[in-house]
Amino acid sequence: MWMRIWAFLDWCFFGPASMRVGMGGEALRVLRYPYAVVRDLLRGEINLRAMGLVYTTLLSLIPLLAFSFAILKLFGGHRDLEPIVYEFFRPVGGAAATELTTRVVQFANHVSSGIVGSLGFALLAWTLVGTIKKVEDSFNFLWHVDQPRSFARRIAEYTTLLIAGPVLLVGFISLSHSALDSAPVQQVVRWPLLQHLRGTGIALATYAMVTAFFTAAYMMIPNTRVHWRAALTGAVVGGVLWAAVGKMFTAFVVYSTRLTIVYAGFAFVVAALLWTYFGWLILLAGAQLSFYVQNPTYLRLGLQQLRLSSVELEQLSLKLMYFVGRTHVAGGRRWTVNRLATELGLPGIAVAQMASALERAGLVIVTEHDELVPARDLGRIGVYEILEIARNQRSGHVAPRNVQIPPVDRILTSLDETRRKGCGELTLRELVDEAPLAALPFTHRQLSSR
Repeated sequence: MWMRIWAFLDWCFFGPASMRVGMGGEALRVLRYPYAVVRDLLRGEINLRAMGLVYTTLLSLIPLLAFSFAILKLFGGHRDLEPIVYEFFRPVGGAAATELTTRVVQFANHVSSGIVGSLGFALLAWTLVGTIKKVEDSFNFLWHVDQPRSFARRIAEYTTLLIAGPVLLVGFISLSHSALDSAPVQQVVRWPLLQHLRGTGIALATYAMVTAFFTAAYMMIPNTRVHWRAALTGAVVGGVLWAAVGKMFTAFVVYSTRLTIVYAGFAFVVAALLWTYFGWLILLAGAQLSFYVQNPTYLRLGLQQLRLSSVELEQLSLKLMYFVGRTHVAGGRRWTVNRLATELGLPGIAVAQMASALERAGLVIVTEHDELVPARDLGRIGVYEILEIARNQRSGHVAPRNVQIPPVDRILTSLDETRRKGCGELTLRELVDEAPLAALPFTHRQLSSR
């Protein structure tokens, strides 16, 4: 039943109706983004990551605050960290949030006063670096990034983030308070209209801070280049969800009597765990939306593992080399992996894997701007060679034992000889020159980018 429902929804959002010109087709194309995020949430992978990060948060919350206290004490701003902790626990409820904030801050303050300059400080920093790595792994999973940061980059960037992050955050809050409490601003805000605007601005300040934090996280944590527009889109949606879910969760905690009856004095701890889970879930959902905004070709695939057939791999290799060779001959804007993925309607990971295989074989070169250019003269690149590269891509698994069966081997050899004869001495240059250069149709996106 569920398979039929997902198939029907896939047909609705990615079928012929979504390709129509007009308001209906445009609406379906826009609705693909929330549908894809909700679909991924229901399939469970993001939920498991969020649950794992709840456990990580429990282990790292006190060390993180202790580290921040130790750093901020040098600048005399450690007291400004308490409102930030309270803001995190605020959806749990007023009294419970105050109690949690007081306990956590007191414990972190006691810990931080005894670790500065000791071996425990180094161990604490190591724990925090490992915790941030788990967060990076979750973001890399959502962004389909296989290569994490190197050990040296991880130590340097994470340590810088742990030292500079609290200082910048508290410095921003202190400057904001100083500006609002200054005499000129106080005189201006006494006007009735500006008093109303001030109240609105203070109410929106929390959402602005959450959005700014989400944007920075989406741009800095994944080990890939994230466009600021994609990060900001996911951060705005995540900030709105954070505010909406926070208010609903507060109402649930305040008006739910069963939670208190069942868990008694531990009810606020259970509520804090639930809110931490929802917070990570919202953060990861926003990251997933940012990924889809930057890579719309993944909307249909989602988090599923991509499996192309041998025929599809051969077609992809020939089309990729044809586009690259044609641009090399005719001139114009060079192709990148993302542009080729959009043009071919495939997820970027499929094109990236094929481009890597062709680069290892010495057929293309990936420039520092991620552009694809031929590695040698087109007249020296055979079509049969391109097909062989596509056919012999490794799956990553251990190669099976080659059992010789004469009838089967004879058929495979005959098929290979037929393919070789069919391709003959045809080169990529001849394939490009076979049709007039202007005869190849271009999509609307490609024409607009030329």
